[in-house]
Order: sequence, then structure tokens, then C-alpha cells
Amino acid sequence: MNLFTTLRTAVLDALAEMVAAGQLPEGLSMDNVTVEPPRDPAHGDMATNAAMVLAKPAGLKPRDIADALAARLAADPRIEGAEVAGPGFLNLRLAPGLWHEVVLAALAAGADFGRSDMGQGRRVNVEFVSANPTGPLHVGHTRGAVFGDALASLLDFTGHDVTREYYINDGGAQVDVLARSVYLRYLEAHGQAVAFEDGTYPGDYLIAVGQALKDKVGAVYIDQPESVWLEEIRDYSTDAMMDLIRADLKALGIEMDAFYSEKSLYGTGRIEAALEALYAKGLIYQGVLEPPKGKKPEDWEPREQTLFKSTAHGDDVDRPVKKSDGAWTYFAPDIAYHFDKIERGYDALIDVFGADHGGYVKRMKAAVSALSDGQVSLDVKLAQLVKLYKNGEPFKMSKRAGTFVTLRDVVDQVGADATRFVMLTRKNDAPLDFDFDKVLEQSKENPVFYVQYAHARVCSVLAKAQGAGIDVSDGALRAADLSILTHEAELALARKIAEWPRQVEIAGRTNEPHRVAFYLFDLASDLHSLWNRGHDVPELRFLQEGDPATSSAKIALARAAAVVISAGLGILGVTPAQELR
Repeated sequence: MNLFTTLRTAVLDALAEMVAAGQLPEGLSMDNVTVEPPRDPAHGDMATNAAMVLAKPAGLKPRDIADALAARLAADPRIEGAEVAGPGFLNLRLAPGLWHEVVLAALAAGADFGRSDMGQGRRVNVEFVSANPTGPLHVGHTRGAVFGDALASLLDFTGHDVTREYYINDGGAQVDVLARSVYLRYLEAHGQAVAFEDGTYPGDYLIAVGQALKDKVGAVYIDQPESVWLEEIRDYSTDAMMDLIRADLKALGIEMDAFYSEKSLYGTGRIEAALEALYAKGLIYQGVLEPPKGKKPEDWEPREQTLFKSTAHGDDVDRPVKKSDGAWTYFAPDIAYHFDKIERGYDALIDVFGADHGGYVKRMKAAVSALSDGQVSLDVKLAQLVKLYKNGEPFKMSKRAGTFVTLRDVVDQVGADATRFVMLTRKNDAPLDFDFDKVLEQSKENPVFYVQYAHARVCSVLAKAQGAGIDVSDGALRAADLSILTHEAELALARKIAEWPRQVEIAGRTNEPHRVAFYLFDLASDLHSLWNRGHDVPELRFLQEGDPATSSAKIALARAAAVVISAGLGILGVTPAQELR
């Protein structure tokens, strides 16, 4: 039940009556008519912009349309008041019975309350993490991992067919460096002294890999030239690192549906096929790029190259796909990879990149637009940096030095629930400070505790009510007389519950799962506020001694809030707390 959709339908019906009565001209588009919460709750429960958006095409004053619309809506028994504000906004006050219906709808739908068919089964590929397989995931990867997984769950909740995918960057020079680094650990496992020169990975996480390699092959690679062992150790090391990465993701509650190897694009004709598709569209040519202003990118050279006419699809400059020496640029396999996604039949693609890949966005959008003739959308989400603090001091990361803070370091200290929720308390493209001390606090300053505590409080009420002989099953609570709920604090909580389906659709439409975290914090705040007011106003307490009928109505409201909290936390991948701490 989406009450905002219900009331928008009421507004559209009233506008249709005005057209039939000659108060509005025929043929007006109603697409931009909205019904949403007013900026100031004191102005009413909902507001519509109908008069403002229809005035110009109708050739009428906004206020005149608003007055006529208000008169019609006031006759609707679900609407207690319709007041015109300012130049023509219309504020609506709803009958309390509508809020009671929302509570009943939440109890009836349970975990599916707010679930939407907005996506209509459209197939969406969400590619995220995709870290180089050269070591364990660090905290920067953690944010992209949490964001991507929560976004995938959100899209599933809004009716999309979602695939979570990891692109294994195993086709570049970095995996050769990994192989050489593991070879040094392999020699070390045989008792040899080794030195990690610049360009190798000295992290302790490779000690076990070197030892495992020794256990597997013995001394066969000792004193052998690189040509003998590089390829085999590269494959062995990449597999070992991917096993480690999968375990890291599992610790965070993430399981991928698909892993795609960059290496599979080379020597298989896939890169050539993708570029041939662009060539057939007249988008591949031989040319020399103008020297860029400012810092020169790695793929620029003052010689004739094979170029993709990405400017034809919104990019700032055309992009090289093959160097003058015949080698592919980094962009070429990325084009082929996205071409493969398109050929797999996805309706929409979402890439979650680190903030340092911002310069890659326009070229990737151009490639997908060109390859799909504009039929497949690509939304690139950038996950900004995470700054870690503990005891007032920042942690520093350095993957090459082997002293970086890993995903496991964070999860082991604060748990997967806290890690996930806190990573979603800022929009993905805004920097995030992760303070270990605050994350472990049991206070309102710790958002995950605050939301979980709200759910736990409801669980405690249910347990006490059961102990008092009250049936607290959702079926029994739906039979309660909710007309008892008349206090403004109770109706405020019901109003917040009513916003859930709308917030879900907005978050799903914008690919912004942080909106769910923000909403849950506000819902928890309203529930805590009602709970605390019960200390001073006994009639607001959820359990009314000696009055099971009133208790059932109040518990139904609390239970509906818990249903929404549980559903929202489920989207974020966070476990609802069952007990007070």
C-alpha cells in the first residue's frame, strides 16, 4: 500500500472531473503532478503541485486551479482538509483512518510491505568491487562492496532481475607483479633470503601463498628463469587471491552471482568483435589526438592511433583503443567487457567505481551508448574515499607497503552489521569518516545501534505482552481496534511508516540505497520518541495494564514499525536486533 500513490490517484480523478466540467481544458499532461510530504509538517500530511504545473498549459492562474481542486478534494471522506498555500500549492490533511490502514497493511504484507514492481522484471547487471586480485580487500573496497550489494538488494526489492558481478582484473601487468612477489615468498619458504624491490608486493598476506606453493610443487621453480614459472605462478597466485577476496566478501555478507575474467577477453576475438561493432557504425578511425591540456593521460601519444569516436556519444574527446605499436589500450578490454554484458541481454548496467576512476565515466557511457544504439543505460556510481579514525588518530593505508587496513580488520573490530550500515550513512559520492570509537558506542551517535535498538525495543514489548497473555501474532494484531490511536505522537509514527513504500521507489529510481539508511534512522527516532513520551504520559505506553484491547492497538503500531525496520535493514544487509543490549 503506497498511500502517496493512492492520494495522487485521488488528485488525478479530481482533475479529470474538472476537465469534464470545463474548469480545465482537455489534453493536459498530468505526468508532472506529484503528491508528497510538505516541507513543513505543520502545513499538513501531503501536498500537491497540481495547480502550479498545470497553470501555464491551461492558461489559468495557479490559485484559481488550486481553489477549485481543493473544493473537490474536500468532498473526499479520506481528506479532512484541503488548504491552498502561497501561489497555488495545495496542502492536504488526511483522516486518521488512513494511517490506521497503513498499519494494517504493514502487518498484512510483513516483509513484503513496500516491495514494488517498479522494475517490471528489467534485467540489471550491477558490477562492483572488481578489485585487482593482488591482495585482500582494503577499507576503500569495503565501501564500494557494501554500496553495490545494498543497491542490488534495493533493485531486487523494486522488481528488477539483478545480477551481482565481479570483474577480475587479471589481464594486466599487476598480476605479473603478483606472480613475482609470490615467487619471492616461495623462495623465502625454502629458506632463502629475499629482498622486495620497488614494484613488488611485500605484504605478509603472501607468506601463506608462497608456503602453499612450496607444498604443492616443492623445489621445481628454484633457480629457474622467469619464463619457466611466471605464467603458472601467475594463475596460481590469482586463484589464491580470489579465494581470499571471496572469503572477505562472505565475511561482509556478500555473495556474487558471477565472476568475469578480463583475461578471457584476450586471444579470443572478443575485443576485436566489440571494436568491429563500433567500426561498422563508423565510430572507429585512425587519427592523432590533440595534446591534452594540463596533465597528460597515460594513453595519449603524439602519433597516429586507432581511435573511438566517443564524442559522438557525449564524451569530451575521442579515445584511443589501440596504440601505435598495435597494443590494446586499457580502454579496449573494458569496451569488450561491456559489449559482452549488452549481448547477455541486460536492460541496464550499473558500474560501481572508486573515486579515482571519475575520469573514466564519460568514455564508458559513450561506449555503452554506441554499442547498444542507446538502448541500454549505464549508470556509474563513484564510491568516495573512507577515512578511518581510532583513538582520535587516522589510520593510513599503503597496499605496496603491506600496512593497509583490510576489510577483515574493520569487520573483526566492529562486525559486519555496523560496517555495512555506517558505510551507507553518506551518499556514495561524499567522503566518509569511519570512527571506530563512535561505531561501537551504544547511543544515538551510533546510527546502526540506534536503529537496531528500536527493533529490539519492539521485540521486548512483544515478549512482555505474550507474558501477559496477549496474542501478538500479526493476524491477531490486525484485528485490533486502531481507532484508539489518536495521539499526535502515535499518528506521527504511522505517518512515517506510510512513507516507506515511497522512499523505496525513490531510492530504487535514483540508485541510492543510502536513502534507506536515512529513512530508517528517522523512523527509529519517531519510535524512540513515542517510547520515551510514555515515561511521562502513561496512556502512550505500548502495554496498558488491565486493558488488552488498547494494548493490542498500540502494539500493532509498534509491530508495524518493526516490520519496516526489518525490511529496510534487510535491503542494507544488516541483521535486526532481537534483544536489548
